[in-house]
Amino acid sequence: MRFTSARHRRERGAALVEAAITVPIILLISVGIFEFGRAYQTWQVLTNAAREGARMAVIEGPTDGDVRDRVNGYLAGGGLSKLADGNILINRTVPLGTATASKVTVNYPFKFMVLNPVVKLVVKTATTGSDITMSATTLMRNE
Repeated sequence: MRFTSARHRRERGAALVEAAITVPIILLISVGIFEFGRAYQTWQVLTNAAREGARMAVIEGPTDGDVRDRVNGYLAGGGLSKLADGNILINRTVPLGTATASKVTVNYPFKFMVLNPVVKLVVKTATTGSDITMSATTLMRNE
């Protein structure tokens, strides 16, 4: 009977050590999944915002300011912050065969909310999860 009781105490201690090792790993994986999902959603919104801007840039009439307003409107609709003019690049004279095209590039500074601080708890000098600049470009033939 004593043997069984001592054995259970050792197993409870082992379970505690196993939990202490696996719970942080599971949390890090979960945070990574959420953060990369958020990054993918941001990239999708940027891609569509660049497409909307290019659709407007290919027609005559709208100014570059109008195109930037359309891009910023789409970003705001997607839950992202508006960008400064320098982050929305517009070129309406891109050669495309015998025609010309308009190219709209959107550069967005993306910040990981949780991943970088969590990784830095484990490794102080880690750069995983540092801020990145996402970029989306759309090229459409001018009308």
